[in-house]
Amino acid sequence: MNDTTNGPGEMHEILAELPLVDHHCHAVTTDDPDRVGFEALLTEGTVWPDSGISPFDSPVGVAVRRHCAPLLDLPRHARADDYVARRAELGAREVNRRFLTAARTDVFCVDTGFAPARATTRAELAAAAGGDAVAYEVVRLERVAEAVAARGVEPGEYARAFTDAAQQAARRPGVVAVKSVAAYRTGFDLDPARPTDEEVALAAARWQADRHERLDDPVLVRHLLWTAVELGLPLQLHTGFGDPDVRLHRADPSRLTDWLHRIPGSVPVLLLHCWPYQRQASYLASVFEQVYLDVGLTLTYVGPARARVVLEEALEIAPFRKLLYSSDAYGLAEFHHLGSLAFRRGMAALLQERVDDDELSRADALRIARWTGRGNAERVYGLDNGIREVRPAGGR
Repeated sequence: MNDTTNGPGEMHEILAELPLVDHHCHAVTTDDPDRVGFEALLTEGTVWPDSGISPFDSPVGVAVRRHCAPLLDLPRHARADDYVARRAELGAREVNRRFLTAARTDVFCVDTGFAPARATTRAELAAAAGGDAVAYEVVRLERVAEAVAARGVEPGEYARAFTDAAQQAARRPGVVAVKSVAAYRTGFDLDPARPTDEEVALAAARWQADRHERLDDPVLVRHLLWTAVELGLPLQLHTGFGDPDVRLHRADPSRLTDWLHRIPGSVPVLLLHCWPYQRQASYLASVFEQVYLDVGLTLTYVGPARARVVLEEALEIAPFRKLLYSSDAYGLAEFHHLGSLAFRRGMAALLQERVDDDELSRADALRIARWTGRGNAERVYGLDNGIREVRPAGGR
């Protein structure tokens, strides 16, 4: 990032030009959804087709029609029906290329455990972004555990079998992190201690007897979290809002405090999304060496108009080297563009005001812009140390 730009909009220009590292995202659809299908991907909830209530008439829907419509050659604030029709006319491949290119993201860390039925591969996601973009993998550990259980492992062998499978997954080429969605399955009101082998065996027997596919036993979730720490890779944890499976009060990251006291400070724990608990996450990042945070997904859903407020709260007390950028884009390529735009505008406005008020030096503002946009992720995931990578087909 060069240091020669001057003028009142300097931070906006700097952030606009900075290639981002998206440290947590998902695949995007390769289908051309109709309006109901598009709306289903636009909301974290469900669609209510006969209610007269549309996700297009929400902050994220308005942001799509305002900021995404021009990239489809439509006027700003285009009608919802016109937007969906134009999207289908262009086709998913072209739509994905336009939005991923506009996002100006050159590194993606992709959660491969959750994707639309027809979706891009990691290589296809990177190829759509163009240039030398690369895509790494984040392994969702609940999927690993559920695959182990589906093989019919004996309860007494479950702990070893899951550990072996998790280690194998972590060693796959291109893997940079693991993830847990414990917030969805049990919440964070968990005994912070590592469960004993006997407790795990008894819990595995209960899980098998209940014939549940989803891993939602508190003992097995605790075992998963401790296994994740022992893998030594960065651990991403969903916190805060999400789809209706989340019981929001149980997804407050401050409920992890006792567990964080017990685990090594050398294993990064990355708190994702966080809203409305970005202040709690900021506190944890300020007192625990291993804790980092993002407000990905949140920025997309509040839109560029409110992104600065959320970022200010996330950075009220957290060290500047602890905040990472993510889009958490899922399904719609629009979310890659919106997440990037909201982050760039919100962070630029925050930094510019502090420089103008002499609360922050220009040099510090430049460092913070680069740290939060890419440098912190490069350091946490070892991306600046030549780790294994997955490039688009053709080997750019």
